[in-house]
Amino acid sequence: MSLDTDHTSLFQRSHPQVVERASGIPRQNLAVTIVTAEEQIRGRFKVIRRTWAASELVTAYWGLRATIEYFKNAQLLDFGQAAAVHYAALRRKIRIGTQDLRIAAIVMAAGGILVTRNHRDFSRVPDLLIEDWSR
Repeated sequence: MSLDTDHTSLFQRSHPQVVERASGIPRQNLAVTIVTAEEQIRGRFKVIRRTWAASELVTAYWGLRATIEYFKNAQLLDFGQAAAVHYAALRRKIRIGTQDLRIAAIVMAAGGILVTRNHRDFSRVPDLLIEDWSR
């Protein structure tokens, strides 16, 4: 099982249904993609760059540290050669966001299931197994 970026954020914020479902999965079977790490860290940097007040910077840097700590302990799925092959093939077939396509390719290369609320885009990816834990 691999949580997409949205489900990772829900998990980090202790969404009850997501936490409950994740608690039933052995830790070694629960992962996130390197793309999710990139998206969250990039988001934290964006907040830091736009923040000027010292008190808000404290909060912004705390958020960055929390994100780094989360990913230090997470099982990360890499964008390796197999994912690159899936990505190239998918780019020729469908049009969804680049990051979503990369996440799908990584999960497919790992032979996993993507946990997402984004049925609109991810359901367009042939042979990608998806679940939604937020309901």
